[in-house]
Amino acid sequence: MVDAADLALDEHPYAAFLARVKKPGRYLGGEEQSVIKDHAGLTCRFVLAFPDLYEIGMSHLGTRILYSLINDAEDLCCERAFTPWTDMEQELRRRDLPLVSLETYTPLRDFDVVGFSLQYELSYSNVLLNLDLGGVTLRAAERGEAEPIVIAGGPTATHPEPLADFIDAFLVGEAEETLTGMLRTIGRMRQEGRARVEILAAIAQIPGIYVPRFYRVEEEPRTGLQVVVGRTEEGLALGAPASVERVFVRDLGEFKFPTRFPVPYAEAIFDRASVEITRGCTEGCRFCQAGMIYRPVRERSPEDIIEAVLEGTDAGGFDEASLTALSTADVSCIDPLIKALVPELAKRKVSLGIASLRAYGLNESMLDEIKKVGIDGLTFAPEAGTQRMRNVINKNVSDEDVLASAKRIFERGYSRMKMYFIMGLPTETDEDVAGIVETGRMVRQLAASMVREGVVEQLPNITVSVSQHVPKPHTPFQWAAMDSMEDLESKVSLLRDQAKRAKVGCKTHDVRESWLECIFARGDRRLGATLEHAYKAGVRFDGWKELFAFETWLDALEATGIEAANYTQTLPVGVPLPWSHLDMGFEADFLESEYRKALADRVSPPCGKPAGAKVHHTTLADAEAEKKRLVCYDCGVACDLSDMRSERMVALRSLSERTEARLAEQAEREAEEAVEALAREEARREGGEELIPASRLARISGRLAPSNLDDDSAFKHNAEAPYSKVRLFFAKVGTLRFMSQLDLVRIIPRMFRRAGIEMGFRRGFNPQPRMSFGPALALGMGADEEVVDCDLLLERSAEDMAGLLSAEERQAIADDVFARLQDSTPPGMVLLGARIVAPGEKTLGELVAGADFAIELSGLSADARARLEARVGGLLAGEELTITREQRVKKKRNKRRRQVGTKTVVVDLRPRLLDVSVGEAQLRFRLRTDLEGANARPREIAALLTGQHVEDHQMRRLRLLGRDGEGDWLSLRELGGVWRAAHRRHVPGPPSAPA
Repeated sequence: MVDAADLALDEHPYAAFLARVKKPGRYLGGEEQSVIKDHAGLTCRFVLAFPDLYEIGMSHLGTRILYSLINDAEDLCCERAFTPWTDMEQELRRRDLPLVSLETYTPLRDFDVVGFSLQYELSYSNVLLNLDLGGVTLRAAERGEAEPIVIAGGPTATHPEPLADFIDAFLVGEAEETLTGMLRTIGRMRQEGRARVEILAAIAQIPGIYVPRFYRVEEEPRTGLQVVVGRTEEGLALGAPASVERVFVRDLGEFKFPTRFPVPYAEAIFDRASVEITRGCTEGCRFCQAGMIYRPVRERSPEDIIEAVLEGTDAGGFDEASLTALSTADVSCIDPLIKALVPELAKRKVSLGIASLRAYGLNESMLDEIKKVGIDGLTFAPEAGTQRMRNVINKNVSDEDVLASAKRIFERGYSRMKMYFIMGLPTETDEDVAGIVETGRMVRQLAASMVREGVVEQLPNITVSVSQHVPKPHTPFQWAAMDSMEDLESKVSLLRDQAKRAKVGCKTHDVRESWLECIFARGDRRLGATLEHAYKAGVRFDGWKELFAFETWLDALEATGIEAANYTQTLPVGVPLPWSHLDMGFEADFLESEYRKALADRVSPPCGKPAGAKVHHTTLADAEAEKKRLVCYDCGVACDLSDMRSERMVALRSLSERTEARLAEQAEREAEEAVEALAREEARREGGEELIPASRLARISGRLAPSNLDDDSAFKHNAEAPYSKVRLFFAKVGTLRFMSQLDLVRIIPRMFRRAGIEMGFRRGFNPQPRMSFGPALALGMGADEEVVDCDLLLERSAEDMAGLLSAEERQAIADDVFARLQDSTPPGMVLLGARIVAPGEKTLGELVAGADFAIELSGLSADARARLEARVGGLLAGEELTITREQRVKKKRNKRRRQVGTKTVVVDLRPRLLDVSVGEAQLRFRLRTDLEGANARPREIAALLTGQHVEDHQMRRLRLLGRDGEGDWLSLRELGGVWRAAHRRHVPGPPSAPA
């Protein structure tokens, strides 16, 4: 295995132009905890080519599961690639460069297998983009023998016909028990030189694998849609199975959730340690495909969940964790689980997010626990605005549930509440649509009454977010028509008008995107031609509103002869559909029965719960006393209800024992602390001395302003605690050169978390680590000696703030911090030194007065160097030395700063450019930055001195500079401490030594 840090940036095929694209961190690789293997000797080389941006794919739990699953096998590798944004695509095409993996920079065409995780129909154009840029032939039938096998899985692989022309094989269901064996089969057969069709025939025998080329389609006259009618002659000859059944994991405990996963460089959408706590759902919402295709319900054990959350946050240094499930409130042990987990997260100052909450099950104690770790808003999904409509969709929620949960939320100081709804559902009326805003209005009215009564201080922010219903395959609503775009637009207008009058925030989804999603969700194999036509016409990132090209899609549908109405119409029950050949395991009439119940406004009870219960029992005693049977309404997916009940008893018992042990440990610790405090007080009285003199304590209290946080917040004590300001010096090399200062604000706290060093947090309502940096660098520019000040809560911080530590003691503490950080630094960060900034020293902003820079000149001939020296000499000897730039003028309009024009700025370099020298391999210059007026940018000076554009990655900042008492220029590391005039919050004293 290769260390990520060993891959030098110079080896990256995109190094020369990374600084030109937005968020170069998307393309760097080399993240902490990434796995890099030598390809020699591997059975199969696999790349997961996620069809969306890095920050989306890195947030996806399936990516984490597959990455760990495959890389845990010694003979397999899993590397990652993500769809490049349009700026990077342009750069790659301009240079004729391929899309490469993040781990080894290998083009997609050179892997044995290219895999796609299909989460969303509007990502299909990105599937083609990844293949195209990766050097893989688009159509499966045209691929050569040496090209990789292309596979796909995920929820939309259960209705895959629109992609059948481009994907060699689909994995239908869950991958854990199937994928590694399939990869080994492919890898071994490729090494043996077997034909492509032989490989596909072999993997078609694996349960859950669908190979489209082995199945023939015909048009179903009653719908006008193509459906699979049997095997092709080739499929029959090669023994392809007559049908394909979904595969799923029986016991999640056999596949522990991964705790070590590449820590994103570029900020991910969900930048946290997320853990899947259950798979499947008990509720049976009739619109929800995931709730159907992930049956049966399977829960991870509480011990495995707690272990995964804590190991994940510790290993990655995350400041947030989350528990994910299709319906978190319906997890059998969610209440005691949260109560067991929150104290551990509070110790680490890690907040907890909980996904997919329902309007019931939010009891007071659970909300109290979540609030302690920094969550200030909650989101849940009533889905429909009237009780009739909730009955239609089988949503087990009432208005009373919504208002009761809202009341509990607002009583506890939560400032935001968001509710998700769906419009365009079967049998929906205008009254049902209006009920969406009416639900929001009732919640706002409740909040307003609580403000008037003094229960809450400020009116919370209340938002309804509304999407359009898209009838999905393998759900009871798969036969229902989708509302026309005209009807949906009318409903959107109605919602917005009513929300404005009700003073409720309202967000809606693009109707056109939902319409296209429906076409591909219920699409047949003919849509492959439409997809290819649209892709070649330029469609990309169809789920991103800024790139969604609706007219291009309309042109593609027309050009390929597709009648869109066939895909959005009501489909007849009992007729084969484009996805009917893929068996989800349901009884033949289950979905039809649920559809008929929906049309009659009838509900079905939640499965796996005691009859009549909305939520599970939260205590062992209540669960043991329950005599009612668990509900099962015979969907056809085998569930052992006896095992389910016994597993829940085991979970509650283990959580109860864990809570008792924690409380006993806490009581013992508090008793020991009381004894120690008493002993210290006795020692103080006997010695007649104070450990820290009162006069010094007064100075500390003057520097520790009270926090705005609630008393029970896990961050309040931290924000008000004594701290030491530690100044770290570090080099920024390799891939870290392309990380912005904003990225470092996330990366550096992770480093301290991994090292077990607690940072101080700000005292506002949104606690963030306290840090300050020197002047920001341009993306791509390296640095030999950067600096950051961090507030740390150390054992002797109170003495430090009181001015009781000598310079030697401070440096010894700084050296200890420096040593503890060595194994936790991210790739590309080289720690150089550390020192504690004593009370009374100048801040970074007061110290930095200039910087030294270097331009790399490697490969420059002697003649070229002589010409450069002559040019520099001539510039410095000239009468004027200026830089002119056009600068944007911005003004604030409607609470946003907008550009209103430009102005010409002339910067006089004479007082700023202090020194220039041309060496064998570098051109160096010193830039002063503490003068009034506009400053010159390093790249502008580089262009002036060299006479040509210089890329930022060809430059380095050698050091930041300050001035000593004699006016001499020194690096900040050499300078050490520089004292300010006496101040009431500072204790003057001798400067400490340089780091």
